[in-house]
Amino acid sequence: MTGYTMLRNGGVGNGGQTCMLRWSNRIRLTWLSFTLFIILVFFPLIAHYYLTTLDEADEAGKRIFGPRAGNELCEVKHVLDLCRIRESVSEELLQLEAKRQELNSEIAKLNLKIEACKKSIENAKQDLLQLKNVISQTEHSYKELMAQNQPKLSLPIRLLPEKDDAGLPPPKVTRGCRLHNCFDYSRCPLTSGFPVYVYDSDQLTFGSYLDPLVKQAFQATARANVYVTENADIACLYVILVGEMQEPVVLRPAELEKQLYSLPHWRTDGHNHVIINLSRKSDTQNLLYNVSTGRAMVAQSTFFAAQYRPGFDLVVSPLVHAMSEPNFMEIPPQVPVKRKYLFTFQGEKIESLRSSLQEARSFEEEMEGDPPADYDDRIIATLKAVQDSKLDQVLVEFTCKNQPKPSLPTEWALCGEREDRLELLKLSTFALIITPGDPHLVISSGCATRLFEALEVGAVPVVLGEQVQLPYQDMLQWNEAALVVPKPRVTEVHFLLRSLSDSDLLTMRRQGRFLWETYFSTADSIFNTVLAMIRTRIQIPAAPIREEAAAEIPHRSGKAAGTDPNMADNGDLDLGPVETEPPYASPRYLRNFTLTVTDFYRSWNSAPGPFHLFPHTPFDPVLPSEAKFLGSGTGFRPIGGGAGGSGKEFQAALGGNVPREQFTVVMLTYEREEVLMNSLERLNGLPYLNKVVVVWNSPKLPSEDLLWPDIGVPIMVVRTEKNSLNNRFLPWNEIETEAILSIDDDAHLRHDEIMFGFRVWREARDRIVGFPGRYHAWDIPHQSWLYNSNYSCELSMVLTGAAFFHKYYAYLYSYVMPQAIRDMVDEYINCEDIAMNFLVSHITRKPPIKVTSRWTFRCPGCPQALSHDDSHFHERHKCINFFVKVYGYMPLLYTQFRVDSVLFKTRLPHDKTKCFKFI
Repeated sequence: MTGYTMLRNGGVGNGGQTCMLRWSNRIRLTWLSFTLFIILVFFPLIAHYYLTTLDEADEAGKRIFGPRAGNELCEVKHVLDLCRIRESVSEELLQLEAKRQELNSEIAKLNLKIEACKKSIENAKQDLLQLKNVISQTEHSYKELMAQNQPKLSLPIRLLPEKDDAGLPPPKVTRGCRLHNCFDYSRCPLTSGFPVYVYDSDQLTFGSYLDPLVKQAFQATARANVYVTENADIACLYVILVGEMQEPVVLRPAELEKQLYSLPHWRTDGHNHVIINLSRKSDTQNLLYNVSTGRAMVAQSTFFAAQYRPGFDLVVSPLVHAMSEPNFMEIPPQVPVKRKYLFTFQGEKIESLRSSLQEARSFEEEMEGDPPADYDDRIIATLKAVQDSKLDQVLVEFTCKNQPKPSLPTEWALCGEREDRLELLKLSTFALIITPGDPHLVISSGCATRLFEALEVGAVPVVLGEQVQLPYQDMLQWNEAALVVPKPRVTEVHFLLRSLSDSDLLTMRRQGRFLWETYFSTADSIFNTVLAMIRTRIQIPAAPIREEAAAEIPHRSGKAAGTDPNMADNGDLDLGPVETEPPYASPRYLRNFTLTVTDFYRSWNSAPGPFHLFPHTPFDPVLPSEAKFLGSGTGFRPIGGGAGGSGKEFQAALGGNVPREQFTVVMLTYEREEVLMNSLERLNGLPYLNKVVVVWNSPKLPSEDLLWPDIGVPIMVVRTEKNSLNNRFLPWNEIETEAILSIDDDAHLRHDEIMFGFRVWREARDRIVGFPGRYHAWDIPHQSWLYNSNYSCELSMVLTGAAFFHKYYAYLYSYVMPQAIRDMVDEYINCEDIAMNFLVSHITRKPPIKVTSRWTFRCPGCPQALSHDDSHFHERHKCINFFVKVYGYMPLLYTQFRVDSVLFKTRLPHDKTKCFKFI
């Protein structure tokens, strides 16, 4: 302590003390640092070595500082959660590993099953190929057996006679001409197609004498006729027009006969010739009076008994409307049934019976016998007594107020102008027609004109005189449209007329309207009727009616369309077995030669005669109500046909009895591509579907990049000439089935609804069968008809936006129904469905059939259609009233009938069969 103090106080010296002090401080710091380093480095190492050595001791319970076990470590509070997570993850990993092993095992088993299925498919393909071969061999064997057991028939070779061949030997008496001895059948084989050659009137000597209107009308209708040919060498029939002549031209019989015999194809006796003399006036001269016509047929409106050859010559209607079409707006309606006058008659008798008989005897000396009693005086007295009795309002006038029209002897001359006579007939329930007093006058132009005018305005003709030959009498059932009463029963006429019921009157009036429209009204109808009568007599089938050629629009098909489970699900309806065959067309009968024989057979009462005016359709349907077909006012007469020519397609209730039959969907669309594609996709997998015809009604073609769905059947896209709703009902040649499902492009129908509707139609093939129903109603304040779409317990129409109908009606709608109706549809772009309902009800006199739907008819998300326009219903009101004027009456019929499935809404146990199963 003393030394230290001394040094500090500078004991040796001040300079030495300072250096020693620094040196000592430096040594202390170095030692201190070294000591700390030793402590911090070596002490942990030694401690670690020591602790490790202790942990290696044999006593496990003396391990103090070594790593602890998991459960001991988890006793620490802050790591408990981590321990639980680790344990959970470990368990999940173990479970996933177990599942992975299980899935691998299942995959291995499925791979084995796949291999087994592939082998089964290959075996099934081999079996299918063998079955196809067996079927092909069976069909071949069947054809061989049929060929062995049936004679081989081929069409006969047509042998034309020489031009100068006189044909059959001449009959002993000219009046004895009939088809068997005056007609050359060799020129008209069954396969000839009935070619007709018409002489050019301008090339004939007397052609310049013909009435210009008659000649022009005749030439126009001949050019448009399907049977007319320009090759005279192959012709079956030769037609020549000889009248009516212009006034005051009078052609002497000898001169006319000479010109007839000089015709290039007359062949000495005129066989297979038809001489037509059309009259426009009531006093048309009988040009062929005292003219030897040889074996040529004569068709005119005036015949004497000595001149007329029954079954050979033809009594035709006068040509009143030469170059004009009937105006339907001027034709009175057929209702009310009773009119102001019960019956009317206006006429004046110019010459007595006895003087006329003396003149008639000069025609042929063989006319013998005393003249019969003249009933005209008794008729006048009886009719005047009825008029004076005031029991019914009648109008009879036996003296014309003005100069009567010229007429033949003993004939009652017409009074007044045609317009005045029509106005009186519009007020008449019946129209009296008194035949000429001369019994040798079979028919006269005056009587034919009275008959024409009565039928035109709906006055039921009452013909006094049963000896008269009415136009086309051997083919038409005149008792369904007129009353023919013998003159001695004139005193009973009043009682007879009052005894007829209103329904009978309406039926006769409707039948008379049909006869007038079809056989009398125009030059075309008269010429067609003459040819049809001759063709039917010689038993040649009618030519097939033309079909509308479909101009296809090329389109690309995309991927296969999916099936909407809501559309394809049948729900709780089990409709029995379903046809899954490829597209199968209905049988076609383009040349059904049996119809000329079997058509004489009728399974109903009071059937009309076998008179076929128009060409027949390829399917040849015959309505079950054909007894009323002519009487229902149709403009088209069905032509025999069907299986064996008996019209089975319409007469039999087919139902499920026909194993193979399909239908064609016709869908009208206009520039709604997305809606159209959706509608087509919903048809995927639809049973019984043959093909889909899409009528593209827009002048703008579909988009080139548009992909059309593949629905398993052909889709034909047809381009139309113009935008018209009438295109919906054109008889396209691509429609190869009898059944047509007309459907809008925005209609939603389930597959089971369509299947059920099709099966209902198969049992009611002559009717419209569909889903949305509508009805008509009478508006009392406005005295007109209304179209009504409200829900009701009755209906009279089924909209063709979702309806089945026969293709036969497509021909009627497009080619036979009055053109005025189609023009109305084009004008309003509306009402085509109403027009089709009018047509079918008019023909069948039956209402349509509504089938049950599930309220899914309209597409909920589709663009707005034309039917949502406010003017839509106003136009439909107008259409109904216009159609009534055209038809002359309201053809629609009410019904409360709806068709449901047999087990519709029937609760059945799940283990019971819901529908009859076919074996």
